Amino acid sequence: MAQYPYRSLNEYYRTLFGGKTAKISLDGGFTCPNRDGTIAHGGCIFCSAGGSGDFAEDAALSIAQQIARGKAQTKEKWPAACYIAYFQAFTNTYAPVTVLRAKFEEALAQQDIVGISIATRPDCLGEDVLALLQELSLKTKLWVELGLQTSNENTAGFIRRGYPNSVFLDAAANLHRLHIPIVAHVILGLPGETAEDMLHTIAFINRLPIHGIKLQLMHVLAGTELAELYKTGAYVPLEHDAYLELLCRCISLLRKDIVIYRLTGDGDKSLLLAPFWSLHKREVLNSLHKLLKDKHISQGISLN
Repeated sequence: MAQYPYRSLNEYYRTLFGGKTAKISLDGGFTCPNRDGTIAHGGCIFCSAGGSGDFAEDAALSIAQQIARGKAQTKEKWPAACYIAYFQAFTNTYAPVTVLRAKFEEALAQQDIVGISIATRPDCLGEDVLALLQELSLKTKLWVELGLQTSNENTAGFIRRGYPNSVFLDAAANLHRLHIPIVAHVILGLPGETAEDMLHTIAFINRLPIHGIKLQLMHVLAGTELAELYKTGAYVPLEHDAYLELLCRCISLLRKDIVIYRLTGDGDKSLLLAPFWSLHKREVLNSLHKLLKDKHISQGISLN
């Protein structure tokens, strides 16, 4: 019996691997076309210096060393039967294929690594990269995590995402053709977006061959352009109760087969400016589960 009224990541991993599975966040030393001038400089307006890899291991270490350290840290919290190498920081297909292959193969060579999850941009999946991903998918469990953030083209332009929705559609089609599971990243609470805008993004994902979704609360981090908007009052983060209500609506409208990988996310405490209530992650999730129960909401119930 499922623990929650939605398809949780923990449930999915237990079904797939038969036990507790941990993801080790890695920094492969890559950059991003939205930072190095290929598309723009500075990244998206919410992106910190860590490039969404604020919790990844130290890029100065080898992949093998990062995995060893990640295992040691994980075991301090709870024992895991196996591990997934999660290439998290920046754009993890933005390098020559020879470099990518070496990094990914090094990860696979480590003990108890049962799969690789690669976070990247949909505009960094050329034919040579797709061929490499197909090669990897025949050796191990492989997931590709694509940053969508929103299906609203106006919002995408404002946050400087750097590509139109058509690029995401093409990437999803190409990965699906290769039978590679896709995890879409979505941010709730982007500047200027209404609840309906965010629900339109859920509908957009429902129409695509998406395996999983990460629903990320918009955090305001020091040193970002979003932080400047927040300081002037031009951006107001979501409040606790409003976010929970929004999550309930998203879950009720999300296709039932899609695995929910994340429901809130973490902001680096040393950088977080708002919202501070998000630091109490366990309380947020407990409150969400109570609200889902009280409202009799389960994943996809509004699609019936």
